[in-house]
Amino acid sequence: MLRELRDLGFEFAELSHGTRISLLPGILEAVDAGEIRISSLHNFCPLPMGVNYAAPNLYQFSAERPRERELAQRYTVKTIEFAARVKAPAVVLHSGSIDMKNYTDKLLDLVARGERETPKYAKLCTELDEKREAKKGPFVERVNELLKKLLPVAESQGIKLGIENRQGLEELPLESDFQFLFRELASLNLVYWHDTGHGQIKENLGFIRQAMHLESLRNCLSGLHIHDVQFPGRDHCAPGSGMVDFAALKPLLKPEHIKVFEFSPSLTVEEVKSGVEHVKQIWGQG
Repeated sequence: MLRELRDLGFEFAELSHGTRISLLPGILEAVDAGEIRISSLHNFCPLPMGVNYAAPNLYQFSAERPRERELAQRYTVKTIEFAARVKAPAVVLHSGSIDMKNYTDKLLDLVARGERETPKYAKLCTELDEKREAKKGPFVERVNELLKKLLPVAESQGIKLGIENRQGLEELPLESDFQFLFRELASLNLVYWHDTGHGQIKENLGFIRQAMHLESLRNCLSGLHIHDVQFPGRDHCAPGSGMVDFAALKPLLKPEHIKVFEFSPSLTVEEVKSGVEHVKQIWGQG
């Protein structure tokens, strides 16, 4: 797998949350031989023993059950330690969610039917906002407490923890709360990780303007997941085949930001190459 990525022209790869323990010997062999370098890891990596599917939300930082939070902490520590072993500078984290019904899919269905400007849509959005604000307190508190435990581990290993923006409206942090998080947990090892597909989905739903959101967090930005979105919510598409305005994001990026293409396995090699070239033409080679 890593050799195939290298043969496509990539010098770096992100190890994702679908990486099984059985794959580690081969990964370490490729890394130690200098065949590929690792840009980042996506929590949880490697997967917990006995889990054989991509499971970034297997254990949530926000969970009410202490046992689940303990497991989230344990396997995140393992991910941080593995990142240090493969000399990756960053670990990307999902931060959990508010325990409430799924509004995201319902709103996406309405948008797909052309009903975003209807009273029904506005009513659902208002209901969502009110419920999120009323319920989020203890969930946010649990996320912050767990991050406080993880940061000393990350700092000791020289690893940055990237807090990813999520596509689900029920997931944490809420866009309006990112600034509070970075103020409360001020650490050079706690950074923002921007996902272009998730940002576009939230824009399609009318909750943010992606470029403005990224600009508000540009001082915390450390890395990006890059993919496109076909209306209204089909993500992990090749850049140039969807709606993301990559040119609008260009002024906010620096060469030192880690840039990871996060593509659907269903894409062809030609689509991958075309998507990468599309971004390079707009952003340059950095």
